[in-house]
Formats: sequence, C-alpha cells, structure tokens
Amino acid sequence: MKQVNYAAIDIGSNAVRLLIKSVNEEGSPEGLLRKVQLIRIPLRLGEDAFTTGEISEGKAEKLIRLMKAYKQLMKIFEVSDYRACATSAMRDARNGKEITRKIEKKTGIRVEIIDGQEEAHIVYDNHIEQLFASGQNYLYVDVGGGSTEINLICDSELKSSRSYNIGTVRMLSGMVKNEEKEQMRTDLQALAAEYAPIQIIGSGGNINKLFRLADKKDKKQSFLPIESLKEICETLKALSKEERIKQFKLKPDRADVIVPAAEIFLEVAKQVNATGITVPTIGLSDGIIDSLYTKNMRMETDAK
Repeated sequence: MKQVNYAAIDIGSNAVRLLIKSVNEEGSPEGLLRKVQLIRIPLRLGEDAFTTGEISEGKAEKLIRLMKAYKQLMKIFEVSDYRACATSAMRDARNGKEITRKIEKKTGIRVEIIDGQEEAHIVYDNHIEQLFASGQNYLYVDVGGGSTEINLICDSELKSSRSYNIGTVRMLSGMVKNEEKEQMRTDLQALAAEYAPIQIIGSGGNINKLFRLADKKDKKQSFLPIESLKEICETLKALSKEERIKQFKLKPDRADVIVPAAEIFLEVAKQVNATGITVPTIGLSDGIIDSLYTKNMRMETDAK
C-alpha cells in the first residue's frame, strides 16, 4: 500500500526537531503513529532571545545550515507536505521575522512564528482521544524551553488553552517574571476549584526523560507518580551538570534544563492537587503532523 510522508519542523528554544511520519493513502488512523524519522539537533536560541532580545548572527547561520540539511532529508524521504513552526525564542527575538525571511530565501522552507495560543492548540491537536476517559477532566501540559502550554480538556472536549512565558531555558536565564508565575498559579487554582479532580497529561522531551529516569513500581504503565517525580528532581538538583551527564547518561543540552522542567510540572501538579502525570511521549511535532494530515484529508474530501 502506498505511503504518504508528512514532515514537521519544530524550531524551539533549546533544540530544532525534524519529525517525519508516514500515513497510508486511505488515511488509516494507525498510519499516523508510524514514525519514519526523528532528528533533534541542540540549538539554544532562547539563550540569546531571552537575555539580549535577539538571536545572534552565529546561531542564525547555524539555524539556516540546519534548515538546508532538513530540506535535503525531506527530499530523500519524499515528503509530500510539511509545516515548519518556530515558537517562544523566535517570538521574543526582535530579529525573528528577519531570520525566517533569510531561511525561506536560502532554503525555500517557509517558517511560521506561531503565538502561544496556537502552539497550545497544536500541542493538543494530537490523536490522543484514547487517553481521555469519559466524564474526566484533564490538563494537557507541554513544557518547552521558552513557554509552557496548558490545555483544559473536559469530557474529551477542549475547554481552554493558555500559554505562559515560563520555560526551562527562560528559567535558566533568570528571565521568568514573578507576575507570570503568579498568573499561572492563580489560573491553575481557579481551574482546580471549578474542575477538580484534574488529571495531568505531560508533553515534551524533558517529561519523557524524567519518566524514564524515575523509580516507578510499574515501568510498563505511562503514569508517573508525583512522589517519584519529586525524588528524581531532588536527586538531579543535588548533582552538577557534569555529574548528571555521567550518572544518568544525559545529553549536555538536556542535563541543565531537566531540573527546571521537573519544577514546572511539580508546580502545576501542586496547584491542581494531582497525584501523578500520564506521559504518552508526544509533543508539538506530532501535533503539527496531525494538523497537516487533517488539512490534506479535508482538501481531498472537498475535491471529490
């Protein structure tokens, strides 16, 4: 059966990802789950954007070279459609739009700088209905380098989406405003008061890694108890970056951001009185591809 390949490029604050997935031409939902290729290249754009307000020439050039490489990979894998999205770092950078113009001129790849609200919607736009039990309330939380997206789902229906400028790289740079933290706490407390009990679904590379590192009784289940998350967070905090790399085999660009990521998830859980986090190992790139697939299927249906 013929396969159609879709690609997502996620230009984040800590890394740039290329995800390629395959869907059969009949549009079987199972096809959406077939990952063909995932490449993640560390590139800490947020380090520049959150401190100086713009992305340095050196990192901009590296990003352009990376986009050229991703363009070639999309050709090799015969990608029929793609979408490239840039998030918090490029949103904050004064020269973000200028860099996207250079990327398009030199590579042909059109990069969209999406706002926090759209990012939250895309993150939610994964085929994750099977995670939601009827009559239950959930927070779908995606923690990135520059921002945290929080979606409220009630009885399998999206009720609200919020984006906060609270991310791992932003925290490491000391650029998270107290007002932003307080706003998130206030919003979460309001949700807890109205929708309790609330369960959390966690998204992003850090929670996936924390899930694998945590000492859980049942490692087959995708549920991370808050107590286990607290324990691994405290263990990591007590170690230097070099010790984390050596002891837990973490990549250098993961070893420092993993602690603030754990702290953000713990704060969310605390405010809504959640006992754990379900970790389905999906993220923004998956949502981008699902939205591409939906768009193309709709176009095919309209054409008939």
